[in-house]
Amino acid sequence: MSALPHPLSGTRTSAGAGPVRFGVNYTPRQGWFHAWLDLDLDAVGEDLAAVASLGADHVRIFPLWPLLQPNRTLIRPRALDDVRAVVDIAAGLGLDVVVDALQGHLSSFDFIPSWFATWHRRNMFTDPDVVAATADLVRALAERLAAAPNLLGLSLGNEVNQFSASNHPDPVSLTVAEAEAWTRTLLEAAREGAPHGMHTVAHYDAAWFMDDHAFTPDHSARLGDATIVHSWIFDGTGQRYGARSFEVAHRTEYYLELARAFSPAPERPLWLQEVGAPRSILEESDVPWFVRSTVENSLQCPELWGITWWCSHDVSRSLADFPPLEHTLGLFDEHGRLKDAGAAFRDAITLAKQTPAPAPRGAAIELPVGPDPLLHRSAAAPGGSVFEQWMQAARDGLRPGIRVLREHAEVTAGDVRTGGAAATRM
Repeated sequence: MSALPHPLSGTRTSAGAGPVRFGVNYTPRQGWFHAWLDLDLDAVGEDLAAVASLGADHVRIFPLWPLLQPNRTLIRPRALDDVRAVVDIAAGLGLDVVVDALQGHLSSFDFIPSWFATWHRRNMFTDPDVVAATADLVRALAERLAAAPNLLGLSLGNEVNQFSASNHPDPVSLTVAEAEAWTRTLLEAAREGAPHGMHTVAHYDAAWFMDDHAFTPDHSARLGDATIVHSWIFDGTGQRYGARSFEVAHRTEYYLELARAFSPAPERPLWLQEVGAPRSILEESDVPWFVRSTVENSLQCPELWGITWWCSHDVSRSLADFPPLEHTLGLFDEHGRLKDAGAAFRDAITLAKQTPAPAPRGAAIELPVGPDPLLHRSAAAPGGSVFEQWMQAARDGLRPGIRVLREHAEVTAGDVRTGGAAATRM
């Protein structure tokens, strides 16, 4: 495929500019993300103080799109002020903030505005009016936050690429070129509103593993100011290899090396922006081990910018219809009490400060993706030939990398034709 231009310019150009950052995805203890309907800033302060007590230096927050922009031509100033208020509370606690601009999709629930759904159904990625209105929101949110000294930047929603996935209940039609155009438009809007932010694209891993997915690894690795990774072991890794397996322990290290292989520049930052300990795979007694091993092995990846854990607080069991694991993912429980997972993450942050820079990686496992814009990427999915070769080399102590081959792509017997993540996405 033709080479995409380099990433939009940003203030941070190298992961080596400082130590690895540690943060938490903030899930409000009271009311979950519905807390944005009637924001209690005192409760927010208590929650964020708990996060800061772990040694975290940043949080990722998720204002709900329908509340920010309930009509195509209405962006609510009060809603923007609420986001700024949360950012300011975080600043007072020494926490930087990344703001997800479009919600989007959270913990199996969709939060999309009514103005492009059902009777008003339009393609969220290609309809000119919808895209222009979405860019207006991103720009307005960025402008409202630009002066906040602790703003890291905006992320283009939480895994909104899932709306175009072939396994979605109601998929949106999209081409690779259209996905790139949408991404560039919104990144430009973020840059116009907050010129000095670190603005990124947050895809779930269909972008890396599904051969028919319009959002590609090149979009993740070449657009925005860092390459974002969301790594979950319920993508087939845990089911196939087992909870305490080598593959589970090294899942994020592998994924970061995969992301690095697509990078157009050696110094481009990698951000493990979501990783959590799903009790659908792990026993509670496995969780501290998983937290420690995930952090320790991720730190072996050059260009790692940061690790942001999912999530701060358990979803209250008074709320209905969540997948059961969502009530267990927090570092704190729904009452604000520190869990074993939180203690393990706190200890891992402390230990990371004493961890030396990673040694050079060893020989690279080849990933032939071919010249077609969609790319042959399913060999990299859990159970695929590249995944298996990398894990075996890592088990042998070879510290493998990955090298992407553009010219040829041959499907081998070990390849998986659909990404495991897409089949089990929450």
